[in-house]
Amino acid sequence: MWSFFDLLPLTPRNSIMLSKYLTKIGLVACVLLVISCFLPWAYYADLNQNFTGFYSWNNNYGKPGYFLVILTSVIFIFMLVPKIWAKRTNLFLCALAVGYAIKSYILFTACYNAYCPEKKIGIYLMFLSALMMLVASAFPDLKLTENKKKEID
Repeated sequence: MWSFFDLLPLTPRNSIMLSKYLTKIGLVACVLLVISCFLPWAYYADLNQNFTGFYSWNNNYGKPGYFLVILTSVIFIFMLVPKIWAKRTNLFLCALAVGYAIKSYILFTACYNAYCPEKKIGIYLMFLSALMMLVASAFPDLKLTENKKKEID
């Protein structure tokens, strides 16, 4: 019979299972972030154009999709590497990706000349997948040997 406390992620048994699933969720979030760069981020009715991660009118907002795709590719590889240095570097890179996602969200959805662009699904997917990558990298599924456990303590 299960209890309510078995559902909480703070118990030792559930925290091991949670980290195993978070790694897979992080890998899916990496793929979703790359896909979101190709989706429309914002619609500008005064220009009658959809902006994506790779396109903005006259390149006014740059092309943040290139940086996000390259960064996400490195994060994806580091999520698969079972080394402690890869997990620590991955945490830094995911924090960098979240910061860049916040910057891109603000840049593409900010109002100008009393006009606010319409936010599309791509900008939300980009931001949420960057956050999920950060959460997944904060709790890596890494198994330590007995010698490594003594060094950490």
